[in-house]
This record gives sequence, structure tokens and C-alpha cells, in this order.
Amino acid sequence: NGYWTQFKARLVEANEHIPHGIRYNLSLHDGNDLRIVGYDNAHGYQPKKKRYKAKKTTWDHIHKRNKTYSYEFDSAPQLIGDFWNTVQEFI
Repeated sequence: NGYWTQFKARLVEANEHIPHGIRYNLSLHDGNDLRIVGYDNAHGYQPKKKRYKAKKTTWDHIHKRNKTYSYEFDSAPQLIGDFWNTVQEFI
């Protein structure tokens, strides 16, 4: 139906934003090249403030259409599995 995926990943020196040392961008696009789903850590993401919680900036996150959500990176295989599960939700 015109959907396509793109995977980009590379090893980087681990740092406070990317402690696992993998910079990644996995995305699902429709036939008009519009990104529908994206898992990435290309930039910081500030989750919505929660009452009585400390402020936290994370770099691992998910884009679902026009909304962004935190993502807890565990491992590369888990990331790929989570991505394909999310793709199935949208297709």
C-alpha cells in the first residue's frame, strides 16, 4: 500500500544522552513520504511534566503521527521488535 521503512543506526561514543552508544532512527512512512511512526534519539525530548516528579530530559523517544512519547531503550533487538509491533498497530 505504498508504506516503506527506513533504518539508520551507528555506533557513537557513549555519553549522558546516549549511554548505550547507539544513535538510531527507525521510521515508517506512507506513500506520500509522510512519517507515521519513528523511533529515534536524534534530539532531546522533554516528557510532559508530572506533579511531584523531577524534570527529566530523555533522548530515546517515539513519534506516532504528531505525538511524541518517551521510550526506554533496552537493547537493539528489543528496539527492532518494539518498532515492528508499533508498525503493525498502524498498518
